[in-house]
Amino acid sequence: MFIVFSGGLKMWTDEQIKGKILHKLTRLGKFKHSHTSIDNIPKGFPIEIRDRVKEMTKELKREAILFSKQTNYGEEISINPEMKERILYYINKFLEME
Repeated sequence: MFIVFSGGLKMWTDEQIKGKILHKLTRLGKFKHSHTSIDNIPKGFPIEIRDRVKEMTKELKREAILFSKQTNYGEEISINPEMKERILYYINKFLEME
């Protein structure tokens, strides 16, 4: 587990970043066949951790929590609803942030 520091203060763990990504996609209803551009994922995060957000998105794809779909206009992603327990685990980590 990595912790992202900003100005010497603990800000975001990897699990919290994954949780916010999944929370955002869940609120937007991006399950199975409803996709969104992977370029939209870092929006809403602090600028200093956006590179880490991209890494965590790739990791969620490797964990099979996110589906990836290549289109002629770029990569699109959606949530794999079969991974419900893991999705809820990450979202709860995000919601527990102080």
